[in-house]
Amino acid sequence: MARSSSSAPSQRMLSVGEKVRHALTEIFQRGEIRDPLLERAVVSVSEVRMSPDLKIATAYVTVLGQDAADPFVAALNKNARFIRGRLTPALRGMKYMPEVRFRPDTSFDNFARIDALLKSPEVQRDLDPDEDGEARAGDDNGDND
Repeated sequence: MARSSSSAPSQRMLSVGEKVRHALTEIFQRGEIRDPLLERAVVSVSEVRMSPDLKIATAYVTVLGQDAADPFVAALNKNARFIRGRLTPALRGMKYMPEVRFRPDTSFDNFARIDALLKSPEVQRDLDPDEDGEARAGDDNGDND
């Protein structure tokens, strides 16, 4: 089977990442991690990206109701070996148990920044039509006359 040279994840990487995400979510829901900081937190795993060899799982997490996720991510990384041991029953069919690394999920921050930009007066001014109903200069309406 030919390998593509693109950086897009393979179907296998996506499938295993989703299995790891589900297993992590169950561990967090059951409250198996005995860390004072994590015991009072609601951790959401938004995505897990697997390395091409499936030996490293990078989990992107959000801590609900908290502004700063960094202390929680540090606590998760401190407990990563314990969490990896708890993943074993759920990922029994894998040849290697992946090393889990936790990172803060910043995608929501990016969405908020883009939303604020789209709602800014400068962008709204460019999107609104002129008084006579025509688009502003610079807009291409398809006419080539």
